[in-house]
Amino acid sequence: MDRPTEPPAVHERVITPAMAMDAVTLRVGDLDVMSTYYGSAFALEPLQERSHGREVHRVLGRGSTPMLRLVHTPGLPAGDQRQAGLFHTALLFDDAAALAATVYRAVQDPRGTFTGSSDHLVSEAFYFTDPEGNGVELYVDRPRDQWVRERGQIKMGSAWLDPNAYLRSHLTEAELAAAPSRSGQVGHVHLQVGDIPTARAFYVDALGLEATLADFPGALFASAGGYHHHIAMNTWNSAGAGPRAASLGLGDVAITVPGREDLDALTARLRAAALPFADDGRSVTVADPWDTQVTVSVPGTSVEDLLARPTP
Repeated sequence: MDRPTEPPAVHERVITPAMAMDAVTLRVGDLDVMSTYYGSAFALEPLQERSHGREVHRVLGRGSTPMLRLVHTPGLPAGDQRQAGLFHTALLFDDAAALAATVYRAVQDPRGTFTGSSDHLVSEAFYFTDPEGNGVELYVDRPRDQWVRERGQIKMGSAWLDPNAYLRSHLTEAELAAAPSRSGQVGHVHLQVGDIPTARAFYVDALGLEATLADFPGALFASAGGYHHHIAMNTWNSAGAGPRAASLGLGDVAITVPGREDLDALTARLRAAALPFADDGRSVTVADPWDTQVTVSVPGTSVEDLLARPTP
């Protein structure tokens, strides 16, 4: 008889290795354009929506998995590419065929822009910009036993990846037709920050992620459970940026953890760092030094819970 799987031990200093990324929130100016773009380009379907006063919150995903919450906020200015906020939301796929099918869909939609592709050693990735200027990465991981570790860090790079050759090798008509029914998830989020030491103090020391690559120029990569990165931070466009002004773009970054004991460990770290936070029993919300909101929740968060979550 198999023994029951023991839950991961709670560690006071680091976040649980069972942590996972949850749906990213974007504040958008044109809800219909953004919804239809993410549907056409990335096969994300509307799951549910709700009105909050003048705002409309719409959740998009694949199957029953929410991956994006769009918050219609007309009247906000466009984000400044030099300010802190979102560099890209990274959507992770199961295999090369599913990735190729989504890349092919995305390049057919003229409302977005293809901005490049890279072999990162740990993954293969393709990059786009949506109609309101938000970055999107589509990627697939290489098996973990192929990742190279040097001096306690995971080796990553940005080698040329030929997009046409990739599609010729991996795209099939069957996978293209099946794309909306294939699974997907938010694999990581890459942020723009004002400086790396301050970002490290928040995301590593207080939030509890572990640095996986710290000597990449102008960037820091951090994760839980030995993943290459769940959250990356860079200063390539935003060095010296202060707190974000109200604008379209990133609303919040969301994470899930297994249980209440993980939230208790998080709140202890936040108190030790003298960081204010909100705790409703099922989720803890805290703002980073640039006013990007991070929400950490226990499992079982439904689409309805996501729609009800406050936005900054």
